[in-house]
Amino acid sequence: MLHHIELWVPDLGRAVKSWGWLLGELGYQPFQEWSDGRSWALDGVYVVVEQSPALTAPVHERCRPGLNHLAFRVVGPERVDELVTAAPEHGWTLMFTDRHPYAGGMGHYAGYLENEDGFEVELVAAHDHLSVSRTS
Repeated sequence: MLHHIELWVPDLGRAVKSWGWLLGELGYQPFQEWSDGRSWALDGVYVVVEQSPALTAPVHERCRPGLNHLAFRVVGPERVDELVTAAPEHGWTLMFTDRHPYAGGMGHYAGYLENEDGFEVELVAAHDHLSVSRTS
């Protein structure tokens, strides 16, 4: 089982605005807080955003080797739609608008969002079986 995810961000304030809202909407609760970071936890897994003094670049680039995106299951297509609609108020932009909500393929209902710092999330409408997306 996954223990935690740590994302190094260029601006902690922007990260708290976008990630804090999204993770809260997904059921995560505030977990830790320190001068350079915050975390939110759900079911024993936590997500950290940190503006580390050890950063070696000023921006995240999801198309370089490394993390491309995080995908979260949500309950049903209606919830995907609700989150996608509210996301712009919290620093997220809908990606792949010409193919939304099937950017991951027909039968894969999802919203792909990117925040102001270039981090991508995929909000997948949960089904009884695990579906896997291959869209980047």
